Amino acid sequence: MAVQTGLGEPRGPWFVSPDLDLDGRCGPDGTARDRAVWSWRRRLLAGLAVVVLSTGSGAVAGGWVAARDGVPGPAAASAAPVPAELVTAAEKTVPGVVSVLVDGAGGASATGSGFAVDTEQHIITNDHILARGRGAVTVELPDGRRLAAEVVGREPGSDLAVLRVPPSAGLTALPLAKPGSTRVGEPVLAVGSPLGLPGTVTAGIVSALDRQVRLGDNRHRAVQTDASINPGNSGGPLVNARGEVVGVNTAIATIDGNGSIGIGFAIPIEQVQQTADTIIGKGG
Repeated sequence: MAVQTGLGEPRGPWFVSPDLDLDGRCGPDGTARDRAVWSWRRRLLAGLAVVVLSTGSGAVAGGWVAARDGVPGPAAASAAPVPAELVTAAEKTVPGVVSVLVDGAGGASATGSGFAVDTEQHIITNDHILARGRGAVTVELPDGRRLAAEVVGREPGSDLAVLRVPPSAGLTALPLAKPGSTRVGEPVLAVGSPLGLPGTVTAGIVSALDRQVRLGDNRHRAVQTDASINPGNSGGPLVNARGEVVGVNTAIATIDGNGSIGIGFAIPIEQVQQTADTIIGKGG
């Protein structure tokens, strides 16, 4: 059965495909036939995984043998340099991305990511991180410093929140992409602190736009990406090759709860900018 999960620690709002009931069953009544179809799909995916792994191992072995004999093999031939524009985008983005830590009851805490959007040191993140922690908010900067953060405002309906840290933070504000400029197939980077690893950058493409999904109790239009995102990436930016933020990473889909499968969702920049402007305008 397909399992839906959000990001952050604890995990944030579940993603539910429009084709699934809220409890994850297929079809309007979760019939035995639907469950059988999903069971068959799981077995097919497992089989494909085995085939891919076996083929990959063969390619690596073949490449090693050929290289040993002085002839470039498939593995060597497939190694391509990282596009220079993505390297530049990562260099521009990481200095503006932070880890967000929220104290909770009984020593529990919630963690996620966020990014600076202006010189006033306002930081955009996901609301579900704050909702799960419900305590003091601390931001860890790229240089390792930790600063107390003020909650400027929250918008649970869009799963967005804005924080602010003192000017001494010196965070680099990330530019936002122009509304309507994001295209399917363009390369993107997901930047954040998955599993508590700050400054992590993963690459992929925009897989789809205006994807109808349910996040928690709300329905959203999201940017779908295959860039690897995991718990802790929540609230971090999804940026294009120019280093412009195209969305806020919010949720992933998994199969049987086994981590990222290359289907992630981000709140589109149009909604992010509108919500952030409203929150900042009201909260200062």
